[in-house]
Amino acid sequence: GELCMHSVQCKSGCCHRVNGLSLARCASKAAEFQECSPKSIYEVYYKCPCEKGLTCDADKTIVGSITNSNFGVCKDPQDSSRR
Repeated sequence: GELCMHSVQCKSGCCHRVNGLSLARCASKAAEFQECSPKSIYEVYYKCPCEKGLTCDADKTIVGSITNSNFGVCKDPQDSSRR
């Protein structure tokens, strides 16, 4: 949980803040079924991107990426092909 300004500063690759006023800290990436952000234009996330191998099933509209509110849920892309 070190303080960070950019996600590249974190071993996990996710610099996370709870809201616009909070300090950003390194956080672990989102696991399956957890909320996530797709890779964003921001260096800081409100929800971390997914762990390796998972995809963030989220609203990928341009409005969502500008407002940083395009959260989704981490899913294993292999799971959907099995259903």
